[in-house]
Amino acid sequence: MKKYQQLARQIIGQITLGAWLPGDKLPSLREQVTLSGMSFMTVSHAYQTLESQGVIVARPQSGYYVASRPAGRATVAPVKVMRDEAVDINTYIYDMLQASCDASVVPFGSAFPDPRLFPLQQLNRSLVTVSKTATAMSVIENLPPGNEALRHAIARRYARHGMQVSPDEIVITAGALEALNLSLQAVTEPGDWVIVENPCFYGALQALERLRLKALSIATDPQHGIDLAALGQVLNDYPVKACWLMTNGQNPLGVTLSPEKKRQLVELLQQHNVTLIEDDVYSELYYGREPPLPARAYDERGITLHCSSFSKCLVAGFRIGWVAAGKHARRIQQLQLMSTLSTSSPMQLALADYLATKRYDSHLRKLRRTLAERKQQIWQELHQHLPAQVKLHHSEHGYFFWIELPEYMDANLLSEQAIAHKISIAPGKMFTTGGGWHNYFRLNASWALGERERQAVVTLADLIHDQIKA
Repeated sequence: MKKYQQLARQIIGQITLGAWLPGDKLPSLREQVTLSGMSFMTVSHAYQTLESQGVIVARPQSGYYVASRPAGRATVAPVKVMRDEAVDINTYIYDMLQASCDASVVPFGSAFPDPRLFPLQQLNRSLVTVSKTATAMSVIENLPPGNEALRHAIARRYARHGMQVSPDEIVITAGALEALNLSLQAVTEPGDWVIVENPCFYGALQALERLRLKALSIATDPQHGIDLAALGQVLNDYPVKACWLMTNGQNPLGVTLSPEKKRQLVELLQQHNVTLIEDDVYSELYYGREPPLPARAYDERGITLHCSSFSKCLVAGFRIGWVAAGKHARRIQQLQLMSTLSTSSPMQLALADYLATKRYDSHLRKLRRTLAERKQQIWQELHQHLPAQVKLHHSEHGYFFWIELPEYMDANLLSEQAIAHKISIAPGKMFTTGGGWHNYFRLNASWALGERERQAVVTLADLIHDQIKA
């Protein structure tokens, strides 16, 4: 058990025994550092965890207090399962993304980490190197399934985690989204039922709409992830063809499923012979020393198509992703030839060249450390300015905050007001086909906290205060 978890459990035990009563003020972060002998980062992480679980609440300019509501209460979607026979969300997603693509906008609504965190000079050197050696045959050699050296490099990274993935089953794609779309297309036909999370990555909803598939959205919790009981019931009741899930650093919640829950998930899908399309683009952005394994690691029957990319952890502009497709590899290659033909040959060659330098892991360690620090800094800034009625759901993964406004508030309206002030957020409506997340929004915490970002937090807090007063 990690130190922050030990401290969190210790405080819960004190509350349970009555040492701290509902409404009591807890020791401040600095006081707890002195009392526990732990670092400031460890103590603040423990308090974040307790706040996310509803055990304690933060009051701006005052401190932390024991919550008056029952400890451990988690926010869940209002319904366990939502059924949509015709997904219609692409227009709304397009409008939201267009509104926030202006360079003058503070991109708290962006799905990508700060690109200044990527080793662009080294990658550009690799691009220059391969451009000098590329031949007329390079394009043909890098047609699906993709560059051989790159596929071998990816297979070796699987092997380091004890997973057996052959380079022959890996298909290089134009980012993870193409991998996910091709995987979905390979195992479904128009009119089929597909399971997604609620809330879920909006790209999944757009894919269902484009392929004319029907959605079954399963309630997903910021602390525990997808509701397996509801999932099991849906699998019994519907002829489900595929399940599109994020098991590590789920977008927008940030939750990572426990190893046991991943194992149970795979077993459940195997029982019903349902394909798992695993979106694992945030797996490298974990906290701590131990990387979380994907659900694919627990799959012994080959029902999982594991999709990932380098866009969130190395470079977004190259648009290089892949799918470890198993028995579906040939079908996915055929579909890719009919759509994008192939992934950019120079980008594949440059990435293979960079990975051969052995600098990737050093970059990842630095990236994880920086993201953790920035997330902590923005968390403190948000707590200083947001009203007490607003709750920040904390996760041990990635760079997102899932922020809960009072039930009567509208995050979509807040988003419109924020854009007028040159600030973007991602309202909950982007991540569901229903209305269950109208008072939530996702905030990107990967940006360095300069004066521009600090002022954006203050402005956002002022807009929320104004809505509460109204």
